[in-house]
Amino acid sequence: MIRLNMHEAKTHLSRYIARVESGETILLCRRNEPVAEIRPVPAARKKPRPFGLDRGKFEVPDSFFDPLPDEFIDAFENGPILPEE
Repeated sequence: MIRLNMHEAKTHLSRYIARVESGETILLCRRNEPVAEIRPVPAARKKPRPFGLDRGKFEVPDSFFDPLPDEFIDAFENGPILPEE
């Protein structure tokens, strides 16, 4: 991990970004106190995620598709009914 103060980072930013792109992490400091980390962004997926990764690990019950109670829908649309004080 590279440890840099703000001035050094501003002066040589492009040099350090090249090192971040190669996999290193920078700890950015203000007066030698860490304030942030600069690290590489994970590579984007080249292929879409496949469907069914969790197939067979859980089952959705039939009751999941039952209509919601009217009070529940009303609470979503109008907010919860609070007891009067």
